Amino acid sequence: MTVQQQQPMIQTVLVYEDDPGFPPAHVNMPVPHPVPQLDTQPFPTAIAEPAPQPDSAGPGTEAFRYWVAADALSRAGQTWGPLVPAGTQWHPTVGRALTAHLNAGDDLNAFYNRRGLFFFRHTVAGVTVAACESSEVVEHETGHAVLDALRPQLFNAASAEADALHEAFGDISSLLCSLRLETLRTAVLAETQGDLELSSRVSRVAEQLGWAIRQGHPSAVDADCLRNLSNSFFYTDPVHLPPSAPANALCSEPHSFSRVFSGAFLKVVAGIFHMQDLQDQAGLAAAGEIAGQLLVDAVVAAPVVSGYYAQVAGHMIAADQRRNGGRYGQALRSAFIRHGILSMEAATSITGPEVARRSAGITEAMPGGGDDQGMTAVTIQGTMYGITQPLTLAAPAEERRFGIAGSDPAGGTVRPADPEQVATSYLEDLFRRGRIHVPEEHRSDAAFVDVSPNRLKTHEIARATTGEGLALVRRCFD
Repeated sequence: MTVQQQQPMIQTVLVYEDDPGFPPAHVNMPVPHPVPQLDTQPFPTAIAEPAPQPDSAGPGTEAFRYWVAADALSRAGQTWGPLVPAGTQWHPTVGRALTAHLNAGDDLNAFYNRRGLFFFRHTVAGVTVAACESSEVVEHETGHAVLDALRPQLFNAASAEADALHEAFGDISSLLCSLRLETLRTAVLAETQGDLELSSRVSRVAEQLGWAIRQGHPSAVDADCLRNLSNSFFYTDPVHLPPSAPANALCSEPHSFSRVFSGAFLKVVAGIFHMQDLQDQAGLAAAGEIAGQLLVDAVVAAPVVSGYYAQVAGHMIAADQRRNGGRYGQALRSAFIRHGILSMEAATSITGPEVARRSAGITEAMPGGGDDQGMTAVTIQGTMYGITQPLTLAAPAEERRFGIAGSDPAGGTVRPADPEQVATSYLEDLFRRGRIHVPEEHRSDAAFVDVSPNRLKTHEIARATTGEGLALVRRCFD
């Protein structure tokens, strides 16, 4: 018997490594991967539907969709697990394992809430678009759950930047999970000729879902995907942005505004990559891991405040000082300045001595905490919004560690809005977008009620769990 014959056969399943692609221009082919393991620490996952046999079932079958989702869940756990602090676990209400539901209904959508991940499907132009059949969509939604484990305070924060950071983290999760695969690293280096800032297979998120949405809403998403991390959107305080806009413009809606941060993050990865000894697929793998670690460090430590993007960016620079002696500071500063997340003054103020002076507060930061930790309760008159009782919002108001902020396009540093303005602007934008469910018993005669049957309500008005009156409560991240 030969050595080759003695080796056990590894069972494989067919999966999409990133996304099905969109017809007819760009359709990806499934490839074999080893049968994924879901029960991995610290982020065990599960799938509500029964596991089929690994029988190499092809696209369009329930077995294939199961294994694509399982493969993506496993890869997300392998991507984030080594980067998070010891003791990190899913939000307590999620349970021991994060459970994915692969056929949650008829829609072009997917969402995370604290009961699990929910993936929908819909037939467009004869093509059944199942969100769970895209590894990128699964990895995006799992990213929401990871960030909720690290920073549960963001879940109910009345802050456009906190919401948008959640969406950016989801897209970054898709990017970093893709960069774990040598095949995709090799493909993107060939596609971009090593210039990772360019649009590529890993920067384009959810191509098929984007194609499906464009069939009914041509301007709602990018021309070749749902969102592209290769972009040049420049920071504006979201309290000064409109609540909605076509995909080629920036607005305060979290998926739109997320592109400012995710665009900067792609440039961070590109900059770190060019500082590796070899600009090959192994160097790209290292760049993704380094950037991901700095992001995790930052979101754990950064205070949740108005101007939240700047704090996360500043803490990534600080994390690089502590972990790497500031080796990648130039790449970080360049990316965040180019997207306006940090003013030039802010970026240059985070020096090694400044980080060392504040290091005790940073290193003591740990993931988790209560949902309201660092939040301040802002109570407003509900009658202003057609609500019968006073309404409480959780405004971001932790103590700032660095006195930094984003760029003013006219020059210098923008002054962040105060927490009450951030919270009330956020509330009004949710109403304008029809995203709040107001139960009938809480409505006045003048209540605004969005009656669109297809608009998912991400929030609701509910009785406050502490004190009197009502509160704005999140249902899900869609």
